[in-house]
Amino acid sequence: MTTAFVNGQVLTAQGFQSLDVVVEGERIVDIGPRAGADARIDLDGGYLLPGFIDTQVNGGGGALFNDSPTVEAIAAIGAAHRAYGTTGFLPTLISDDLATVAQAIAAVDAAIEAGVPGVLGIHIEGPFLSEERKGVHDASKFRTLDDASIELLTSARRGRTLVTLAPETTTPQMIARLAAAGVTVAAGHTNATYDVLTQALAAGVSGFTHLFNAMSPLTSREPGAVGAALESQDTWCGIIADGRHVHPAVLRIAFAAKRRDRFMLVTDAMPSVGMSDKRFTIQGRPIRVVDGVCVDENGTLAGSDLDMASAVANAVRLAGLPLEEAARMAATYPAEFLGLAPDHGRIAVGGRADFVLLDADLTARATWIGGARG
Repeated sequence: MTTAFVNGQVLTAQGFQSLDVVVEGERIVDIGPRAGADARIDLDGGYLLPGFIDTQVNGGGGALFNDSPTVEAIAAIGAAHRAYGTTGFLPTLISDDLATVAQAIAAVDAAIEAGVPGVLGIHIEGPFLSEERKGVHDASKFRTLDDASIELLTSARRGRTLVTLAPETTTPQMIARLAAAGVTVAAGHTNATYDVLTQALAAGVSGFTHLFNAMSPLTSREPGAVGAALESQDTWCGIIADGRHVHPAVLRIAFAAKRRDRFMLVTDAMPSVGMSDKRFTIQGRPIRVVDGVCVDENGTLAGSDLDMASAVANAVRLAGLPLEEAARMAATYPAEFLGLAPDHGRIAVGGRADFVLLDADLTARATWIGGARG
């Protein structure tokens, strides 16, 4: 059976177009004016975008991946974010014991095998980080990247593995081993100098985790991690567009300094997303949401209460991006970063039928993963 999505503004490689999108099973089989199909879904003039891909999702729907590295928690997190247009995500584990890392990898493997909607792999954020830029991470969990750690980090059997590390805590040779094994390596929670970052990029670091936050800043005499990120035109940068983690003016400066197709909107979301109760704990520490951001008892940023539809809207309203570019930062470019394009991240014949429908005020109205509405 084929289904045509009609009467919408469809984001294609050429921009928004008034076209019908025909889906059969999990795939797009036709795109065109008045394309024929067995059934029709009226989009009522809304924006049909490729489903959002979030590479940094700590929690949602009351679940925190660190507290419960299980298939059930992954499913709860995915369901919470799907309501806001996220059709693909990496459950993200912040710094923890290696035994917990192993549990998290096994849970993601099992979730993908079980067909939990939207799970694309895992993001292991730490524990190979800088104490100087630890943020809310528990420094007592930090450790050195060694042979046993590399064996664990490369052990996932399904999906993509993204590892965030501080390059100054390891060597270019160790980074190269991870990259050669198929792990996507990002720099984050790092106090590294520009020179150290340059060596890490040459060794295989291909991204930066939440640009500007928890990393050495750009200054006149030391470009730091931020300078290395903005100078490198081939690396991807995740960025939290909530207006608080990064000032709107800094968002605009970043988007002007580097090619836009190397930016990815991320949420760094916590369990509060999708919940009316905006209080939770991280490794025993109380966290609350204040003015839309998560903070611990000392006021330190502790992830966000952001969803991807809001991140897209903020990129348009705060940074002045066209909607089509903000949408690509939420879908197309993350797919390319993870090596999932062209199957994911775009609306094109042959690709997966992962969609989000936004209305005129950029609120998520509906989502589909593999052609199935959630």
